[in-house]
Amino acid sequence: MKKIFKYIGLPVLAAGLLWACDDLEVPITTQLTPDVFPQNSTQFIQASGAVYTAFRGDFAFSWWWSQSLTTDEAILPARGGNWFDNRGYACQHYHDWTADNGVGPWDWAEKVIGTSNQTISILNTTMPAGAEKSTMIAELKTMRAISYFMMMDSYGGVPLDTVYGDFSSKPRSSRIEVFNFIEKELKAALPNLNPASGITTYGRPNKQTANAMLAKLYLNAEVYTGTQRNDDCIAACDEVINSGLYIIEPRSTYLQMFYPNNGPAMKEFIFAVPYDPSAIAVGYNGQMYHSRYDVPRSERAKFGLPFTPSAPRSTLPSFYAYFNDANDIRNKQWLTGLQYMNDGVTPVTVTTTKKGYDQFYTGSDGGATYTYQVDLTPDIVLRQSPALFDCGNDEIAWNMGYRNIKFYPDATSTSRNQNNDVPFLRYSDVLLMKAEAILRGGNATLGQTAVSLVNMVRSNRTTSASWTGVTLEELYQERCREFAWEAWHRNDMIRFGKYEGQWGFKTNADTYRRIFPVPTYARALNPALDQNPGY
Repeated sequence: MKKIFKYIGLPVLAAGLLWACDDLEVPITTQLTPDVFPQNSTQFIQASGAVYTAFRGDFAFSWWWSQSLTTDEAILPARGGNWFDNRGYACQHYHDWTADNGVGPWDWAEKVIGTSNQTISILNTTMPAGAEKSTMIAELKTMRAISYFMMMDSYGGVPLDTVYGDFSSKPRSSRIEVFNFIEKELKAALPNLNPASGITTYGRPNKQTANAMLAKLYLNAEVYTGTQRNDDCIAACDEVINSGLYIIEPRSTYLQMFYPNNGPAMKEFIFAVPYDPSAIAVGYNGQMYHSRYDVPRSERAKFGLPFTPSAPRSTLPSFYAYFNDANDIRNKQWLTGLQYMNDGVTPVTVTTTKKGYDQFYTGSDGGATYTYQVDLTPDIVLRQSPALFDCGNDEIAWNMGYRNIKFYPDATSTSRNQNNDVPFLRYSDVLLMKAEAILRGGNATLGQTAVSLVNMVRSNRTTSASWTGVTLEELYQERCREFAWEAWHRNDMIRFGKYEGQWGFKTNADTYRRIFPVPTYARALNPALDQNPGY
């Protein structure tokens, strides 16, 4: 189904990849050299695929964890000891992680950067000069800039390393220096990136990917540099808007944007990460496991899954409260309350024992058979052990928390991997970024106001009346509804000053936790790295 893998999924350089300079000290050697490969257009495309393979690898996995579990959007408690994982998820909820927890995308993003450096070096050596080379190098540098954006957003200052073969330890550049590098790289790539969208560029950055990334950069500029860049954000958004390439998906098909059969036909997708379970055999699908983590184990049959999901993830009541419009199609991305099969009539039931249903049941007939209809409850209660972040090992515990199925379970896959491509940049985000930049003091353009831009999105999501005005708080809540489970919530919470708030069991208000600590393993590999303040 996802034929795009033919173009960007071939891990032809994987055996010989050298990651970023502070991940390895000894070069990896391979018989795959520029004298042998790549030598023609097809092979040049295959060579560039190594970067996309690396990017896809942990995008839907560790990137999602650090951007969602550290917010009020998601929580992953233990249930009878399952998923405690040495407190790896609890520390993200409580905001008490340390450098030893390895929170954040450091290792993954460094691999993408190192792979980009190697691939750019090889293609610069082997490709003849011309438009094809200019475009491919611009695409790879954009991927590297996106990875640096993720690093800067997560850790502040990071080492700037763009020279393949330089294995010296490098200190961190300041966050402002990294910001300036990303801006320069994206602007330099723009003239050579493909102006088209659709199948010809799907899964690879085109011109509007760079403009949308610049908008992200500028919208968060005050966080990153101390200086607002709202007018620059608006200008970058206008480039995307004026391209005429994208439209807002209508209410009737909003949910289909995230189905297993999504792909290049999605008119909102500016840049998406393609997944294909059939790619597992050759090792480049990544870990698109949302069904495994989000579908209650009692609903395997309902969704026709080939495996039993463990469903440790759920949202918190404070986040779900933003879904307060009964006419909004986005409500349907959630599993809540009493559960029914897909016919909407037949209850989803589980047969267990009274003790199996409630481990704290004290009756003498605890072993008696008990059948109940699954009822997902909103609150997370650490009934078994607050210290172990544990809700209990019974049916009550496993049914705690509303679950998100935006990335609809894939019944066609023969494994726990899914076909659903994951959007990184969508057109609705561009419109809401522009609206926010105007609200924060930027100059309105194209006859558009903050409220008209928000209504462009809302009119395709709800049948409720259009808004007559919009505040920053209302815009924040709209972003919560629109981008739930898409790994942008931490970025939003920090920009809106909400990251130090209280939710769930979290009370920590330390502002230094807006950036993660440099992982201990990274500092061991690169002695030139210093640590972020507070850690």
